Amino acid sequence: MSAAMSAARIAIVTSETGADEDPDLTLVLTALRAAGLSAEAVAWDADPKEWEGFDLAVIRSTWDYVGRLQEFLAWADATARVTRLWNPAPLVRWNSDKRYLRELAERGVPVVPTRFVEPGGPYGEEDFDAPHGVVVKPAVSAGARDTARYEPGRQADAMGHARMLLDQGRTAMVQPYLRRVEEGERALVFFSGTFSHAIRKQPVLTEAGVTDNFRVPHPGAAPYEPSEAEISTARQALAAVPPPGDLLFARVDLALDESGRPVVMELELIEPNLFLRLDPQGLERFVEAVAAEVRHATA
Repeated sequence: MSAAMSAARIAIVTSETGADEDPDLTLVLTALRAAGLSAEAVAWDADPKEWEGFDLAVIRSTWDYVGRLQEFLAWADATARVTRLWNPAPLVRWNSDKRYLRELAERGVPVVPTRFVEPGGPYGEEDFDAPHGVVVKPAVSAGARDTARYEPGRQADAMGHARMLLDQGRTAMVQPYLRRVEEGERALVFFSGTFSHAIRKQPVLTEAGVTDNFRVPHPGAAPYEPSEAEISTARQALAAVPPPGDLLFARVDLALDESGRPVVMELELIEPNLFLRLDPQGLERFVEAVAAEVRHATA
């Protein structure tokens, strides 16, 4: 390792919540330092002058950003002007609103069919009718907050959920409930565009008609060997990401539709849990990806 690399400063970007609750934060810092890199955890809302002293800022557990979205996006733009921010600020902005699913679908990516209901826009009972019920959630959210599923015939309840979001000035999403999600959600992790590892976890929305913002976000997460079809679908989603398109890390969340085809539930590019504790090689690949960016920054 060159002297410039060892002298480079890396910020692992977190938050007050993330510093307390991120299970991978200490693991990441320890692994980067063991590789001879200078890394420290810094809250995203630290003193703005802080970022000028870093050669690289890697967003990780900024888990309070949803409630402060515009402030967070402004931080990303400002930070990207004084250091190398990963993932890039334009993609942070793009990925912060799940209306990106509509763009992925337009580019031919198989996604969960999604109806977006905008404040002041039209909607009716037919938008909340699906053979196995629907899921209602806000377009800007994390950790399944303000999200619930509704059984068939409970359209009035689902509409009430959407109305609550609309009354708050938020865009609501309505998706058909995929029964095969009960076989497990898949999360595929990529570093610098290369598949690293995957996990499968139990479904989150286990009880119909209930909004529980204190759910365990990744129940029963365990290592998983994805199928070729799942890897192909994840790669297709990443290929559809708009410019600049460069991603240090990405997580593609998949479920199976009624025919068994993998479909994208979410594309996580901002602060996803990368499940590094479940895959030591994944941690090594993350460190290698960060080191490569440091080499580029100090070349």
